[in-house]
Amino acid sequence: MIRVQDLSVSFRSPVLDGVNLHAPPASILALVGPGASGKSVLLKSVAGLLRPDRGDVFVDGVSLADKDEPGLAEVRKGIGMLFQNYALFDYLTVGENIAFPLRRLFDLPEEEVQARVSERLARVSLPGFEHRIPRSLSGGQKKRVGIARATVARAPILLYDDPTAGLDPVTSQKIYDLIKGEQREQRGCVVMISSDVAGVLTIADRVAMLHRGKLVFEGSADEAKTSVDPLVRQFIHGLVEGPL
Repeated sequence: MIRVQDLSVSFRSPVLDGVNLHAPPASILALVGPGASGKSVLLKSVAGLLRPDRGDVFVDGVSLADKDEPGLAEVRKGIGMLFQNYALFDYLTVGENIAFPLRRLFDLPEEEVQARVSERLARVSLPGFEHRIPRSLSGGQKKRVGIARATVARAPILLYDDPTAGLDPVTSQKIYDLIKGEQREQRGCVVMISSDVAGVLTIADRVAMLHRGKLVFEGSADEAKTSVDPLVRQFIHGLVEGPL
């Protein structure tokens, strides 16, 4: 479970302004909104990668505000994250990329590391890709490798930053189905940024919308679809009712 309380972050000017948000366990929360509305900053704050100016983030009831870097590293053991630009290491093979969080965060026998890597690759329909290098992969394959790395540690909380950005509709839906299948199996808490509103609504349980650094909507996916709020209607349905 994730709870965001009165979160404010500024980089010369405000990026997040008093955001309150709740992501319940065993659910997928879609984080949507126009560009530069603070979505990625919010996700990085939840992961403990950014310090807020004000407010707090609670991960499974644990406050991040008073944690030093070793304390944050301990919290991050329970969080898997997929960055928008893949963040794969070009100098490592696919298998080494996926194994990276296991080797960095845990003291596991090498046999178990290799077994988990192989299992993850099979899960994302890339069996036998251990020795491939990232630059030889397509965009969709890189996304799947990123998902394999984000989930290899079996973290109960998963954060995805626009996992279908730049992908065609068919590949995007395969990525959504993969994320939903993983979430159902692990019963985890997923927070996912997506610019593909129609696609993400096919798997989201809840939706939160940011606009100019403020939370303007939080509710179920059905409530988002039927909202009468002009900002929400315009963004969810692509209606032209005035400037965002």
